[in-house]
Amino acid sequence: MRDRLSVFGIDIVKGSVRSRSRRPMYALVRMEGQEITSETTVSMFRLFRLLSEERPDILAVDSLQEIATDQHGLFFFLQGLPPQTKLVQVTGGEKKETLGKVAARFNISFDRFDPFAEARTTARVASLGAGAEVIAFENESEVVVSRHRSPGRGGWSQNRYVRKIHGAVQLKGREIEMQLATTGLRYEKKETKAFGGCSRVVFRVFAARGLVPVSTYRGADVQVRISGKRLERIRFRPLSGKPRYLIVGIDPGTTTAIAALDLDGNLLHLESSRQMDMSGVIEALYKVGKPLVIASDVQVMPYSVEKIRRAFSAVAYTPKQDTAVEAKLALTAGYPYANVHERDALSAALDAYVQYQHKFRNLIKRVPPGHDLDEVRARVIRGQALDQVLVDLHAVTTVAPAIEALVAPVEARHDERVRVLDGMVKRLRTYVAELQEEVKAKEYEIHRLQGRLRGMHERRDVQIAKDAEVAKRDAIIQSLKKRLRKEERHGRTLAKRVERIRTFAELSIDGEALPVKVLDALTKEGLRRLTEDTGIGEGEIVYVQRIGGWGRSVVRDLAGIGIRALITPAAGEGDPQIHAEFREAGIPLLSAMDTGVQVRGRQGLAPKDRVESALSLWQEEQAQFLHEKESSRIEHMFKEYKSERGKEVRKGGSS
Repeated sequence: MRDRLSVFGIDIVKGSVRSRSRRPMYALVRMEGQEITSETTVSMFRLFRLLSEERPDILAVDSLQEIATDQHGLFFFLQGLPPQTKLVQVTGGEKKETLGKVAARFNISFDRFDPFAEARTTARVASLGAGAEVIAFENESEVVVSRHRSPGRGGWSQNRYVRKIHGAVQLKGREIEMQLATTGLRYEKKETKAFGGCSRVVFRVFAARGLVPVSTYRGADVQVRISGKRLERIRFRPLSGKPRYLIVGIDPGTTTAIAALDLDGNLLHLESSRQMDMSGVIEALYKVGKPLVIASDVQVMPYSVEKIRRAFSAVAYTPKQDTAVEAKLALTAGYPYANVHERDALSAALDAYVQYQHKFRNLIKRVPPGHDLDEVRARVIRGQALDQVLVDLHAVTTVAPAIEALVAPVEARHDERVRVLDGMVKRLRTYVAELQEEVKAKEYEIHRLQGRLRGMHERRDVQIAKDAEVAKRDAIIQSLKKRLRKEERHGRTLAKRVERIRTFAELSIDGEALPVKVLDALTKEGLRRLTEDTGIGEGEIVYVQRIGGWGRSVVRDLAGIGIRALITPAAGEGDPQIHAEFREAGIPLLSAMDTGVQVRGRQGLAPKDRVESALSLWQEEQAQFLHEKESSRIEHMFKEYKSERGKEVRKGGSS
């Protein structure tokens, strides 16, 4: 453990945290106790490195704007500090003062244009207890154990690699859980299971970040990150709990008025009220500071003011004669007040300050830098010699901070103060009891409302489930309706097809005319439509309206079906190859003129005798075609044989 207080004081030399091109450079002054050990210039990155290595007790700045641009940046800065290092703004918290005023309180002067002088002053006044600590985190921390690298897409050993990383995360989480359990800290644990172990383990520890026995860690497979729970708003806590000394003027009566000044003559508090009794005055003054001098504007101090003075063991001040109204107006000129009572109290306090002002100026000249001027002035006013005060203060700062409690003068007569404080304690206990009753009533109301909320949630969940089921059923109904409409359309199509087939069958029964099915185009698509519409079977006669775009495949399909004949508007015209293809396929290709076909829509009729006559003529031509084809084949074979035989004869003669 460090014996002396370690303080880092910083001030910007050049650059700014708001600039992207010129990052800030800081003048850094290190102090151990009251001794300056080193002075150097560092960057923000180097500053964090030194803070992490040396872990000082205090990092002192004169303005938070030098280290962060906004609250988010300040949270980030504080997160990077070691847990035991306090960030102190020496110029105060919510109500800031200039660094010159703070330094003057300790009789320290410096060159405000020299960054190193400002850094030295910042460190010195922080070591003497000036300023306010910046509080950004609650007494709750979060420890996150996670993977330090991504598994990636992987290869042959991907599963083994992932299992190794997740196993390491789970093992590190168990080690941290054992450390937390050993120290007795209350915590909550949440694991994210993954293949081979855990991909993430989060501990919610109900303790400040500095009390968690875990440090930030980064390994090959695992990383550990510790962060405190952020407050909604940055708070400031005075570095020194010692109250400020006051010079108080009191004007008693039906309307009681109090005025409080610090030892530099600055007005800190001015108040008047008809309902303010003695305990109320004491409580109001305790909130402002510690009264050192209690003053009145009359020569004989009133009894009620005397009792208040005794309660604080303060020094009494009364004028040599009652203060005239003209003197009061002159003293309070330039100060705001609401009534004559506040004017009288303020004039009494200002009169006392004027009487001690000359002595305060002499003390500033005689007191060496580095001493709390308020404490020195308070002890001198109480009657101690300056040399003895300096010796006592030096002993307090060098031996131990706890001696300060022993140096404080002990007064023997505290009966009145004890009685007042006892009354205050009784009132506070009553108030606490009332608050406890109110808390119980609030808790009952909370439980009742939570019950109602649970009931509302249950009803809402039931309604949501019901709505989801209704939506599901509606979707099923809509799907079935679409399917029904589709089936109805299909049924109507089939009914029309059956009607056409029935009509075609009735036409087939008549012996004088033959039914003809109409094909709109001699293509595979036209054949498909005819098949789906009325169907086409073996031995049926088909009439094609257009032969353009025909192909050998549709001819083969018609031959495969086994139709009796194909009637065209003009057989053989247009494309000379179509006649040869149908001859080869053995499908009679007849003309509408020869058959006398008559077409109406998708069906037609042809006279039986003319069809039979056309078929007989085609068959005679087909027989002649086959005879010529066979003769050509035999003649070709003979020529080939004769050629081969001639080759053999010539080959034998030459040998």
